[in-house]
Amino acid sequence: MAQAKVLDGVAAAKVIRHEVSQAVAKLKNKPGLATVLVGEDPGSRSYVNGKHRDCSQVGINSIRIELPQNVSQAELLKEIDDLNRSNECSGFIVQLPLPAHIDTNKVLSAIDPDKDADGLHPINLGKLVLSQSGVIPCTPRAIVELLRKNEISLNGKEVVIIGRGTTVGRPLSLLLSSKGIDATVTILHSKSSDIRSHTKRADIVIAALGSAHFLTADMVKEGVVAIDVGITRTSEGLVGDIDPGVVKVASAIAPMPGGVGPMTRAMLLSNLLALHKD
Repeated sequence: MAQAKVLDGVAAAKVIRHEVSQAVAKLKNKPGLATVLVGEDPGSRSYVNGKHRDCSQVGINSIRIELPQNVSQAELLKEIDDLNRSNECSGFIVQLPLPAHIDTNKVLSAIDPDKDADGLHPINLGKLVLSQSGVIPCTPRAIVELLRKNEISLNGKEVVIIGRGTTVGRPLSLLLSSKGIDATVTILHSKSSDIRSHTKRADIVIAALGSAHFLTADMVKEGVVAIDVGITRTSEGLVGDIDPGVVKVASAIAPMPGGVGPMTRAMLLSNLLALHKD
């Protein structure tokens, strides 16, 4: 079998940024994206920096809120309230993960749903459950768009998602099984038995658990489409959830880095543009 096609998120994201840039140029008032970063996690900081570079490229104003690791929950909620009220901010994100002493659910619930650029407010997640129009979480949307741009159909496909997190796995399962996408979805997690029996029959496997090289070639069927979402920091740098050997049996693979990550940032810009009130 020929080596897997690489699903190039960098190239696809470039197209989306160009489309956003053209749309922004026609607006009377520039949209504004704010990011809230707590602490000094290098991965989070790098990701936030990338979001601000994207904003600069497409003509979107950006606002940085940086808070120390030991910030109190009350202080963080005050910053969120200020952004909810700000006319300069069309939408914003609170970079995850947050320190252990912060209640993440309370923080996400404090965001104005109409400024929720990440699509993680309970109201927006509820709209996804009900198939109502709303902000779709960036990474699930990125995965669907990357597959669409590479003409990989999800209709009727057996899709296995490894990982049930609230930012990727759970909302992704809702999106993929929604009418118009129509995939058959299985979610696997730490309590799932015989994971290999599920992944082996899947047409598409999406690994989003944050365990280095978890998905190996013997766990998938020939011709599988493999999507790497997980990131693990090792002594050798950042690595994904999919073992390099999978490329030898897959028909297509979204690598880490260079696959879903750039598309996630592009979806954030697209979400912000939809939230902006000109």
